[in-house]
Amino acid sequence: MSAPPALFDRQLLARRLDRAADGFAQAQFLRDRSVEDLIDTLSAINRQFDLALDMGARDGSFGRALAGTPVESKIGLLIEGELSSRLSDRQGGAARLVMDEEALPFGDDTLNLVVNALGLHSVNDLPGVLVQVRRALKPDGLFIGSLFGGETLKELRGCLMDAEIEVRGGYGPRIAPYAESPDLIELLKRTGFNMPVVDSDRVVVTYEHPLRLMADLRAMGESNILHQRPRKGLNRAILEKASALYFERFADAEGRIPATFELITLSGWKAHNSQQKPLRPGSARMRLADALGVQEGKI
Repeated sequence: MSAPPALFDRQLLARRLDRAADGFAQAQFLRDRSVEDLIDTLSAINRQFDLALDMGARDGSFGRALAGTPVESKIGLLIEGELSSRLSDRQGGAARLVMDEEALPFGDDTLNLVVNALGLHSVNDLPGVLVQVRRALKPDGLFIGSLFGGETLKELRGCLMDAEIEVRGGYGPRIAPYAESPDLIELLKRTGFNMPVVDSDRVVVTYEHPLRLMADLRAMGESNILHQRPRKGLNRAILEKASALYFERFADAEGRIPATFELITLSGWKAHNSQQKPLRPGSARMRLADALGVQEGKI
């Protein structure tokens, strides 16, 4: 059976990230939010992680954010792996590696921890990446990652689509589809992770103009990398119409427009004998009635 066609142009993503490298720190407020969530999660886990991988490390903000926190002492060696060579040059860690998240260069049972901050939404085969992560983890190893969810850029998506239809009589995909939380919990189970957890957080950022939002997306390296992206760019007429629709539909009392970003965090553990397991059906040692403090009766 042939593999499905790739959705994203990963080589284009590397070039876009290279281009964004010089000003990356100025527009990574969403990544900073995700990194903070990762560190908060790790701070509640009483565990040492001798060898960790920051998969899609970008400019190394996760490693820098660890400094001075209790989590720093829990992590031995942190490997910063990044697709963009120019962003990798801006990392400050001792172990840096130019790599693609879709092809992890680690053997089985190698790592204790893998983290990823807002990079998983641009991989072509998310189940395959998760399987690679699980294999690379040692038993009882932990994975924590984040990605954009389905509510992300819903305002911009609709305005661009309607504007292009009006100006050109049709439209092409300008914003990638994003995953939904219920699908991700099942995906973690299907790819072999124990104790899967998925959390969703909605962040609304306001802008004075839609073009400022689009400029931030370019600075984040989050512009369109779909293989099926339209080869015709957004001309002035489409941008002006999309901006007018954005203000008409969403502007607040002060004339600013909102942009919704859904940040989904997912985590799971590689199986180990020490982990809690559900009881087999019929193996309970206490009757439900006793646990509830009631008398059994006939219905």
